[in-house]
Amino acid sequence: MNSRGFALYAAVAVSSATLPASALPACDARSGPKTAALVELYTSEGCSSCPPADRQLSRLHQALDPAAEAIPLALHVPYWDYIGWKDPYAKAAFGERQNWLVHANQQKTVFTPQFFVNGAELRSWQGALGDKVRQLNALPAAADIRVHASIAANGALALNAEATTRPGAKPAALYLALAENGLASNVSRGENGGRTLAHDHVVREWIGPVRLAAGTASTRREIALQPAWNRAQLDVIAFVQDERSGSVLQALRAQHCAGS
Repeated sequence: MNSRGFALYAAVAVSSATLPASALPACDARSGPKTAALVELYTSEGCSSCPPADRQLSRLHQALDPAAEAIPLALHVPYWDYIGWKDPYAKAAFGERQNWLVHANQQKTVFTPQFFVNGAELRSWQGALGDKVRQLNALPAAADIRVHASIAANGALALNAEATTRPGAKPAALYLALAENGLASNVSRGENGGRTLAHDHVVREWIGPVRLAAGTASTRREIALQPAWNRAQLDVIAFVQDERSGSVLQALRAQHCAGS
């Protein structure tokens, strides 16, 4: 992001600094004072045990307290494609990220479905997600994030983002993701052959790491919006993560940024 572009955005963001995140315009988002919970699900359409976890992620907000701040992401991995069904949403980078998180948690086993909440593995996700989100929301945020999203002249989604951490914080990086809701697949082969699978919060694009220097990072990126994507169902997610432990310091989501 150039200095002039971010100065204009910063003026808008600072003028709204006293408002809660939910009161800001949908595509001018700033994280709040408490820690939001980033809920990552590693899943695959080739995995017969994944559909219940996919449904859990889709219904996450209905299962949480009304004031809970949780940001779900479904990252589809390709390592089950060999069984007979190629997951259309899978990316090799998501399998690599899952491996990194497993090792950051000092574990050895990579599997699906696998949940991580703010970088920490959550094995008992069927009953423990609500408690974990509540625990994280009670903590003051260790980072601040601002995101502005708009449609550029070339039709791409332009993202401006800035992140800061507290003085003396450990090395951290900023990540951006574009996720789509309301997806469905008719699976014809593999463990889920003959089933229609529904998905929400599916990560379509992933940007990062953008490493913080002296506790600050800013970036401007453009994402080409694919014709197959439903623009009204796209969310922009940003989060800051400790590069050593994998702990997520703060996260935010801006909805309905790509038009209809």
